[in-house]
Amino acid sequence: MRRKLLAALFCAALMLQLAVPAGAAGSVYFTAVNKNVLKLSDATMPFWSGGYLYVPSSIFTGANRDLQVGVTVTSSGGGTTLLLYGGGTEFQTLSFDLSKDFAVDKNGNMYFQKAIQRGGVTFLPISLVARVFDLVYTVIEVSRGYLVWVRTHSADMSERIFADAASYQMESRYSQYLKEQGQGDASSGEESTGGAAQTTSGQRVYLCLEAADGSAVSALLDALDQYGSQAAFYCTVDFLEREGALLRRMTATGQAVGILADAAAGSTVAEQLAAGNAALEAATCGRTRLARLENVSDQTAAEVEQMGYVCLWEDLDRSIYPLSNSSAAEVLARRVGERSGSVSVWLGDGAAAAGLRAFLTGLRQSGDRCLALTETT
Repeated sequence: MRRKLLAALFCAALMLQLAVPAGAAGSVYFTAVNKNVLKLSDATMPFWSGGYLYVPSSIFTGANRDLQVGVTVTSSGGGTTLLLYGGGTEFQTLSFDLSKDFAVDKNGNMYFQKAIQRGGVTFLPISLVARVFDLVYTVIEVSRGYLVWVRTHSADMSERIFADAASYQMESRYSQYLKEQGQGDASSGEESTGGAAQTTSGQRVYLCLEAADGSAVSALLDALDQYGSQAAFYCTVDFLEREGALLRRMTATGQAVGILADAAAGSTVAEQLAAGNAALEAATCGRTRLARLENVSDQTAAEVEQMGYVCLWEDLDRSIYPLSNSSAAEVLARRVGERSGSVSVWLGDGAAAAGLRAFLTGLRQSGDRCLALTETT
């Protein structure tokens, strides 16, 4: 029950964040078409309405028109119609009567998603446009806010690779955006809200990571040792049974060791916890009561806690956002800094040494501390 409540609260917070205007939260929505990041302005910035993400129709015009979709606007009888046309393998049309709450395709199918006009700019629901014209779109969290990436299938690549490659373009667009607003250069330390040192001074941060691959964990331990920091490693049973040397290194350097148990695995959660502690005791002469449970029911979670285990119910779940580089570290620092007091963060198996070092650098600069969870934290 507690996990479901936390998940519901997290989803509610995310939806609230998406509903808040960009300026209110100090974050912005960039737009990229295929491999190009477009000019950033309040007039054309994507926004959410009625649960749908809206993008400006201008992404289908002029120099931006490399999505194989064109747009025309006609006015007659006092009404205005915006027509999208084109497509990849099959010609399609999608017509928006700006006075109506629906769109119509070439076959007469009606879609109850409307166009929205703001400040003379017409915005379109990108989910509908992408479906009709066989496009791909993604909303990627980046250091300054979010990147709405609209593209053809031929331009598709890893979201994180594209975001990293587009970081220079985004910073350039953001700098120009601030200048046009009279806020100075984004590279100025006084004006910029970015940077990995974005947390509250004196904050305690408890990073929690999944330990499954020995070489990856070894690199993370090197980074933690370099900064004199600790974290909690939740280890799979397989890791616990084969990585005795790394387990001894963890315990010797003050890292916390927990057991990662997955109800979807072949054995029961109780069996995994027992096997994990047996392997840990064989390697370190110690046991643990820290546990991270995956795919469990509320009843199973309650039974595990009744067995004396301390289950991880993190304050911030970042497992779907890999801590892979400095850009990701800046975003994580922002999210941690938005919370007051101590904060526990679940990173899953997506942390890399480079990203961890960048994050720890920010913590050091801001006077914050990265500590290991304990059974009483």
